[in-house]
Amino acid sequence: MTAYIVLGVIVLIFVGLVLMVIGIYNKLVTLRNRFKNAFSQIDVQLKRRHDLIPNLVETAKGYMSHERETLEAVIAARSTAVNAQQKAAGSPEDPAMMRELSMAESQLGSVLGRLFALSEAYPDLKANQNMMQLTEELTSTENKVAFARQAFNDSVMTYNTTREVFPNVIFAGMFGFQQAEMFEIESPEEKAAPKVSFT
Repeated sequence: MTAYIVLGVIVLIFVGLVLMVIGIYNKLVTLRNRFKNAFSQIDVQLKRRHDLIPNLVETAKGYMSHERETLEAVIAARSTAVNAQQKAAGSPEDPAMMRELSMAESQLGSVLGRLFALSEAYPDLKANQNMMQLTEELTSTENKVAFARQAFNDSVMTYNTTREVFPNVIFAGMFGFQQAEMFEIESPEEKAAPKVSFT
């Protein structure tokens, strides 16, 4: 009789452990899918941003023919950012892809800032209706990227915290749940959307 009680307790402990591991696994899957979904919101806004830039460069090209180097730098940075964005969209849980995207977007923000600073020297460009509309759309998109990035980073932090607490940390590695990387822009001046004044 005592053997049956001991066996019953061992079976209950085993079933309890199995249920706990299943719960941990399901929680980590849910949180990983949540931050992947949050990244898809960033992806939409980055695509919009990248689509606006060629029109902006074409508009500026007509007025800023002497600034060819800056215009080419914007196009090159956009191309790098698009490539990094496509890689990260396929695997937002890969920390290396997120770091590459962060660096590419930082560089793009920097050259866009230079373009906007140079455009201040061209009054006809500043007064161009198409340029004003594109700049306004780009600024709005930058704000949406910032909001989407915050939601993504919050989701990543929740996932990483859940992954790192005990006993989850024991099973996370066994099941291949790796640390996720936040989407951050390196320098403070590049975190803000470019400010352009047409007054």
